[in-house]
Amino acid sequence: MDISLDFSKKLIGVGAQNTLTLRVQEHLEFGSFLALFGKSGAGKTTILRILAGLTAPSEGVIKVGGEVWFDKKTNLAPQKRSIGFMFQDYALFPHLNVYENIIFSLSNKKERDFADWLITLMELRPILKNPVHQISGGQAQRVALARALVRKPKILLLDEPLSALDSAMRASLQDEIARLHHHLGLSTLLISHDIVEIFKLASKVWVIKNGAITQSASPQEIFTSRNLSAQVQLSGEILSKKNQGLVDIFEILCGSEIVKTLYERSEAEAFSVGDRVLLVQKAFNPMLFKINNPL
Repeated sequence: MDISLDFSKKLIGVGAQNTLTLRVQEHLEFGSFLALFGKSGAGKTTILRILAGLTAPSEGVIKVGGEVWFDKKTNLAPQKRSIGFMFQDYALFPHLNVYENIIFSLSNKKERDFADWLITLMELRPILKNPVHQISGGQAQRVALARALVRKPKILLLDEPLSALDSAMRASLQDEIARLHHHLGLSTLLISHDIVEIFKLASKVWVIKNGAITQSASPQEIFTSRNLSAQVQLSGEILSKKNQGLVDIFEILCGSEIVKTLYERSEAEAFSVGDRVLLVQKAFNPMLFKINNPL
């Protein structure tokens, strides 16, 4: 069973030269974690909105597990699609407390029992009675995530949900999203401009340019042109580089942790502070690969 997307949508920007047609013909297996990567205006958010039923395609067919969500005769309403949507701006209701935000769309006790289980799993119980204006940005994102998951969706849509957070909170919430993705058996689609975040979370990437999916492959294949999936990997940014005779010592920020590694001087010359890199540990031999931006 999978998610089948075969649709087009005309996107109209400012000026005739900015008009383009979004075209998607892809299959996604249930349980996948897909990242959508591309410049602003390429069509990433429109894909999520079409899948959620918030925007209608110009034409095409959308099927999820064999069920038709959109075709010539059908356009399933958003509330009838098994979708959880987490927006960049949280979209919490300011007049409700945390608990009221989470259970807002629920109608029966069975659904609230699952909500209570999810609240415990996500360790939100201490802030349930707090007004949303009294919680931190990181807490607000976790509340928004809980609200997106509370109806047990098959598919979770994430539109740059962590872009406004500091690096430590961002790394923590990335771990939370990964844990929930696996624990709940979700199919997750994430829009992100952060290549390190994509390496950490996604199993597959769609590179989108001018409304077309130009590449569809693993993060390793997209960003490093190497298939390194069988080896231990960390992705991050080089913070410092210090010469120690025949070797250089690199400090690399991986999530919220700083990893130190030694590299032969002759090979270390290719890397500079600020480079995004993939650190691969094969046996006792560390290797660095630059992460390339395909856009």
